[in-house]
Amino acid sequence: MTRTVLRAATRGSALARRQTSIVAGLLAEAGGVATEPVVVSTAGDRLAGTPIHAMGGKGVFVREVQAAVLDGRADIAVHSAKDLPSSTPEGLVLAAVPRRGDPRDALVGCRLAGLPAGATVATGSVRRKAQLAWTRPDLAFAELRGNIATRLDKASAFDAIVMAAAALQRLGLEPDVVDVLEPDVFVPQVGQGAIAVECRTDDRAVLEALLAAEHGPSRRAVDAERAFLAELGGDCGLPAGAHATIGPTGTLELTGLLASVDGRTLLRDTRPGADPATLGRAMARHLLHDLGGSELLAATPTISRQPDSST
Repeated sequence: MTRTVLRAATRGSALARRQTSIVAGLLAEAGGVATEPVVVSTAGDRLAGTPIHAMGGKGVFVREVQAAVLDGRADIAVHSAKDLPSSTPEGLVLAAVPRRGDPRDALVGCRLAGLPAGATVATGSVRRKAQLAWTRPDLAFAELRGNIATRLDKASAFDAIVMAAAALQRLGLEPDVVDVLEPDVFVPQVGQGAIAVECRTDDRAVLEALLAAEHGPSRRAVDAERAFLAELGGDCGLPAGAHATIGPTGTLELTGLLASVDGRTLLRDTRPGADPATLGRAMARHLLHDLGGSELLAATPTISRQPDSST
């Protein structure tokens, strides 16, 4: 590395800044590389009152951050992996995935088993809504957007809200009632709990430096989940999720989910595999062609054909 400091493009939220500091710590500890944040405003941040699917779904929290690297204002981009579209823009590469945090979703304000009949749960995620509706058809839903603090401030207006467990943990937040939902019951979003670091494809020095932040098992799991999302198609607007784990022998196991927007139909299966990309694509094709997911896609209005991207 000839550069003394890596400029790290990041959103300005408390969670994004915390995740950037995690990457900075890894680079400093393992490679002796210093970083400084370059805070970027994204469409998702500026339009906090607009549902994500109405803004174009995945990408609303990352495009401007990626642009800062592509135009030279920053050397690396730090994202929540679940916010990334399944394809990486030309000129960038997903260079590192640090050790993954908790991939699970969490219900805040009430335990799932304790929700009263007809309870209202607030979330901006179609994936979360569909799985909750499948489990509890009596539930009602309300939109919820904003940073973590804003969502928690609004929680008392509803019976419960849903957010990523990793977000609470990384910020050291401990609401009075938190029900963490296990992946075998509630399939997480692709990449949830993971941090993704991008850099320019031709920046060999930065690529080499970022090896210090890479965690191989986490990368394999995230690659399998992203391959699943890519095979579903970039304009897939159905509730979709995936969760990959790695056994003691290194074998991957991937659970994939595809559901109707109203949660009345839910397709789900788990399969083992060795290669992340092959496993992810095979799972998507299985749900689409063997279990009937293609029919669900055909019935989905094009205006909402985007996966969710909600913290």
